[in-house]
Amino acid sequence: MNTPLAAVLSVTLLVAVLVWAVARPRGLPEAVLAVPAAALAVAVGLISPGHAWEEIQRLGPVVGFLAAVLVLAHFCDVEGLFTACGAWMARRAEGRPVRLLAAVFVLASLITAVLSLDATVVLLTPVVLATATRMGVETRPHLYACAHLSNTASLLLPVSNLTNLLAFAASGLTFTRFAALMALPWLVAIAAEYLVFRRFFDRELAAPPPCSGPAGPEEPLPLFALVTVGCTLAGFVVASAAGISPAWAALAGALVLAGRSLVRRRATPLTVVRSAAPAFLAFVLALGVVVRAVVDHGLADALQRVLPGGTGLPALLAVAVLAAVLANLINNLPAVLVLLPLTAGAGPGMVLAVLIGVNIGPNLTYAGSLATLLWRRIAQQQGHRIGLGEFTRLGLLAVPAALVPAVAALWLSLNVVGS
Repeated sequence: MNTPLAAVLSVTLLVAVLVWAVARPRGLPEAVLAVPAAALAVAVGLISPGHAWEEIQRLGPVVGFLAAVLVLAHFCDVEGLFTACGAWMARRAEGRPVRLLAAVFVLASLITAVLSLDATVVLLTPVVLATATRMGVETRPHLYACAHLSNTASLLLPVSNLTNLLAFAASGLTFTRFAALMALPWLVAIAAEYLVFRRFFDRELAAPPPCSGPAGPEEPLPLFALVTVGCTLAGFVVASAAGISPAWAALAGALVLAGRSLVRRRATPLTVVRSAAPAFLAFVLALGVVVRAVVDHGLADALQRVLPGGTGLPALLAVAVLAAVLANLINNLPAVLVLLPLTAGAGPGMVLAVLIGVNIGPNLTYAGSLATLLWRRIAQQQGHRIGLGEFTRLGLLAVPAALVPAVAALWLSLNVVGS
């Protein structure tokens, strides 16, 4: 096919897929358009069947890992983990909005890191809203914290975000080395976000609550779920050190919790399948094929011309900024699929800089990440109106405040820990 025409058609398909994912007409899954778009790209010759199959094979293990983590998070909720989190936040806050915000930051950061950003968006956000409403405090600071931390706090572990899984596969790092390099950027970025939130929502956090509802009964900790998650994390480390895919540890943890729920009749086989979000997994695979078509028809060459040389702090910062901008233009998942093949050859530092950009950058716009889109939908379902202007103003402050020091922290980690 003529190259200019192929480029136009590839970009058109990608835009159509992303617009559908943002709008989701009638609540239909993202895969409803993405899968036919990928098939069309192959059928008209935008991407060869061989290249499409290569992309699916490359993404297959990552998608399998994601499915296991989604099942694990869902059955942690079934075990009562998130109900216990809500009770802990209410007791910790003691009716004070500032203390509730701090509790939300702690829980959202840990849940995002360990159980993935989807757990924070889908499972923790409603709990946070219910807790703030019961306390009688302004919900907006705590609601926005769930959105921002589902992105920013996903820097720590390979399992925290789908973008991390992709970067982990491209970096050549072990699970523990990845976590060691990203620990300082993770802490720095979360601290920067917290300072921005304290300033941006100063009036809401300083106002006394109109009424202080009861903290509610203390919920027992779901020890079985906590032990299973702890063993799964240990399994990630052991598997990575042994040269085995950490996906097997994730699968084992998911099977343990799902099996327990099946035995206790809290779930059915269909519930387990649904908790893995098969439609979303199909969307990820199809999106990868469409993005590969765009890359093959000029985007890779265009980005290669603007990528900086070297691996020093200025180069890391430039790559992170480019990744953040691209994430807000075409969504962070396509952005990372495009940038990783171009930066992997420069070493793990550049790959992790891309990750910082595509994880923190989406806090600027709704369309920056699928997690933010899902968060917005959940907030609206709970009766909370999200203002585009306020979201963007907060992002304009939070994104640079978190991204720049996080990249500096990555540069420091690379020089201290080594890549």
